[in-house]
Amino acid sequence: MSGGGAHAAYQVGALRALVRLLPRHASNPFSVYCGTSAGAINGTVLAAHADDLREGVDRLTRVWGRFAVAQVFAVDWGTLAGTACRWLSGLVLGRLGRSPPPALLDRRPLEDLLASHLRFADIATHIRNGHLHAVSITASSYETGQSVTFYEGAPGQRSWQRADRAGIAARLSVAHLLASSAIPFVFEPVTIDGGYYGDGSMRQTAPLSAALHLGARRLFVIGAQSPVARAPRHGDRPSLARIAAHVLNSLFLEGLDSDLERLERVNQTVRALARRGLPAPAGLSEIACLTIHPSEDLDAIASAYYAALPRSLRFFLGALTRHGRADAGLASYLLFERGYCRHLMALGYADTMRKAGAIRAFLGYPAQGAADGREMAPDKGASPAPL
Repeated sequence: MSGGGAHAAYQVGALRALVRLLPRHASNPFSVYCGTSAGAINGTVLAAHADDLREGVDRLTRVWGRFAVAQVFAVDWGTLAGTACRWLSGLVLGRLGRSPPPALLDRRPLEDLLASHLRFADIATHIRNGHLHAVSITASSYETGQSVTFYEGAPGQRSWQRADRAGIAARLSVAHLLASSAIPFVFEPVTIDGGYYGDGSMRQTAPLSAALHLGARRLFVIGAQSPVARAPRHGDRPSLARIAAHVLNSLFLEGLDSDLERLERVNQTVRALARRGLPAPAGLSEIACLTIHPSEDLDAIASAYYAALPRSLRFFLGALTRHGRADAGLASYLLFERGYCRHLMALGYADTMRKAGAIRAFLGYPAQGAADGREMAPDKGASPAPL
């Protein structure tokens, strides 16, 4: 599951539809969970409930459906004004040894929320009991520039090292989730084993690779960005808010889309060789993949809920524009408010239900499986991994 701040509410709606499509007493069809940024939080919650997918999705639904910005970062006037003053004084007095704070927003409320809702010990229990093979959280190292995937997996799971990415075995914790979702400049970098890490979408050129290294051979991908083309806007110079939104869109969208295109090219090559009776090159095999993406522009949806943001946050976001109102593109990542999150959840549910037949076939269930309520087992084969 990919990142995107508040956009990850869309994934929860997609997951609600997914469990609706499963036979009532079906076992969890997923054995590997991989996530980045806010998607890592969703994936870790599911991994902590690997023995009961419906319970995990219900837990996510309850949290996201009641969200408020104040549960994610501090939005009181004193905190925001103090941060702004420290930024200004740090920029002006930097030569005198005073540096600006490392981030715009304080995420201690989110840290407390995660600590109170997540039982990381359950992950190891589910791995021992065979309900879960592996779960991973990807962050970006500020020291090495690598995309680092921290994973907790079954015995025998090997780490990996590539030029631009690495997989490291770890006992996962709240720190890994905070690191993976630390949007640069917005949230403070997080220290793990002496190194500083930020949002996992940075430098993540191959988001699908972690699942493959962890043994998945079928991928169920839930994005949190709209791949739809946006109408061009002309006539005005881009504000700081629009530039920031453009950077965030690049972080959270381009890596996944490029990797999906690369996967499809490999699949086409393997299929073409098979038709000619030729073996695939060593290390290449066909990987089945099903993708869910938002069918609507999330920026446009966010604009309708902008007023739901706390007044203090609207004031400071408005300072980044020439017109006193932040572009919806930037605000959409920070709109952890009930109305917006529920709208995205409803969209994710609808988009997933429109692919009901394809999803049931992908998971190995007959088309009528969800309707008759009978317990059924999926077709044999490697369990798909949600990303």
